[in-house]
Amino acid sequence: MSHYSDNGDPKIANSKTTLQPQNRSRLPVDSKFLQMMKANWQFDTKPKLIDSSLKSAAKIHRDELWSNFSNQTLVIDAGSLKVRSNDTDYKFRPASAFSHLTGLGQDYDPEAKLVFYPTNSSYTAVLYIRPPYDLTSDKFYSNSYYGEFWIGSRPKLIDFANATGLTTKSLSDYAKDIKSQKFILTLQDPQLLEVTDQLRLIKLPEEIKQLKKAVAVTKKGFEAVIKQLDKAKLYDRAERYLEGVFHQQAITLGNQEGYETIVAAGHHATILHWIRNTGQIKDGELLLLDAGCEVDSLYTADITRTMPISGSFSTAQKDIYNLVLKAANAGFTKAKPGNKFIDVHNAAMREIAQGLIDLGILKISLDEVLDKQLHRRWMCHGTSHHLGIDVHDCDHVKKDGYINGTLKEGMVFTIEPGLYFKTFDNLIPDIYKGIGIRIEDDVLITKNGCENLSQDFPRDAQSVENWVINLKN
Repeated sequence: MSHYSDNGDPKIANSKTTLQPQNRSRLPVDSKFLQMMKANWQFDTKPKLIDSSLKSAAKIHRDELWSNFSNQTLVIDAGSLKVRSNDTDYKFRPASAFSHLTGLGQDYDPEAKLVFYPTNSSYTAVLYIRPPYDLTSDKFYSNSYYGEFWIGSRPKLIDFANATGLTTKSLSDYAKDIKSQKFILTLQDPQLLEVTDQLRLIKLPEEIKQLKKAVAVTKKGFEAVIKQLDKAKLYDRAERYLEGVFHQQAITLGNQEGYETIVAAGHHATILHWIRNTGQIKDGELLLLDAGCEVDSLYTADITRTMPISGSFSTAQKDIYNLVLKAANAGFTKAKPGNKFIDVHNAAMREIAQGLIDLGILKISLDEVLDKQLHRRWMCHGTSHHLGIDVHDCDHVKKDGYINGTLKEGMVFTIEPGLYFKTFDNLIPDIYKGIGIRIEDDVLITKNGCENLSQDFPRDAQSVENWVINLKN
C-alpha cells in the first residue's frame, strides 16, 4: 500500500513529524501537470451520511460533563494516528471519551477536538475537525493522508454539524481560538479523565440499543465459527482459522472486533489471555471462544462460551462446566439495583470455592478458603467488568465508584466466572488437567433486577452440546 505523496503535508503521528521516504515514486512538479491535476473533476456533492443515532445521548453526556467543570475550558482530543510499521499506521480509532461526547464512531478524522467553552451561564461546545480539501487545492490530490484523491470522499463540516448538533469549525481554527482561553483541562488531567469514565457507568437507551446490536452480531460470529469446526481441523493453526471466521463476521456486519479474539482449544483454554491462536483443535477437547463484535458506534459485546469440539462434553468436562455455570448463576442473583458491584464477584467466588472443595481439590473449610483466597489459583480474574465503548469500560473510575460502587439501573457489565486447570498443575487430579472453562454474559441492570443481553446464547451444558451438533450438521 502507498501512503506517500511528494507534495503532501508531512505526516503527523504521535505528536511528532515523521520524515517522508525518498525512494518511492514521486508526483511530477511540472506546472502543466499541476494545472491538469486541478481541473476537470466532477465529484458527488451530496451530503455524506453520518450515523446520528447517538446525537441526543451525546448531548446529555456533554451536559453531565459540564456540570462537573462549569468554569473551565475542556479539550477532548480524538487522538492521532499510531504508527504500525515505518510509514504505515494502524486503523484510526477515536478516543472513547471523544466518541461518547460527540456520538461519532469509526475513523472519521484523526486530530479532531471537541472543546467546551464556558459562557456566562452555560457552555458552547465546538467540534474542530478537518474539512475536505477543495478540488482546486494541491492537497486534494497530493496529500495521501487526507486528500480525497487518495482516500475517497470525506464529510464536510456541515455534515458533521447535522449529525452531531454541534457547532463545527475547521481544525485549522483551533490554535487561534484556544489561545485566549485560561484554565484549560485535557484528557491528560486525571480528574477530567475520571469524570468522562464515570459518565459511561450508566448507559442511556440509545447506547443500550447499540450494545444489543453488538451482541446480536457477535452471536452470528459464534455460529459461523461453530459451523467451521470440522473444516478447521485440517489446519495446523486451526485456532487462527477460526479467528478469521469470526473476523469476517465482525467486519461485515459491524465495524470490527472490540478486542483481540481468544480462540483457545485444549490446554490453551487454561491460559487466560491466549491471543496467539496458533493451536490445532481436536475432538474430545474443548474450545473456549472469547470474542466480541464492535459496531460502527464503537460499542462492543464481550461474550465467552466454552464448547465441546465433538459436540459432547466428557463427564469431567461437564462437571467443571456445571460448576462454572452455577457460579455464573449465583452472580446473576446479585445483579440488581442497590447491591454492590463486588457482590456479584463474591457470590460467584463462593460457588467456585465450594465446588473445589466438593471435587476434593481443596481440603479445608469454605470460610478458610475464602479468607485466604486459595480458590484464586484456578480463578485468577475478576468476575465482572463494565462494558460499553471500551471492552473494559470506565477503568479510570476510582475503587469506591467501581468495585465498591452501588449497582444502578442502566449499568452494563459482564458476568464471567471460570476455572482453569493447567496440564502441569500437580494440585489437580489428572482427569481435570487441561480443562479450561469460562462462561461470559453481558448484563444490563434494570429497574428491578437485570437483563441478560446475551440470553440468546446457549448457556447450560445440554444446550451448548445441541448448539454445536445442530450447527455442524
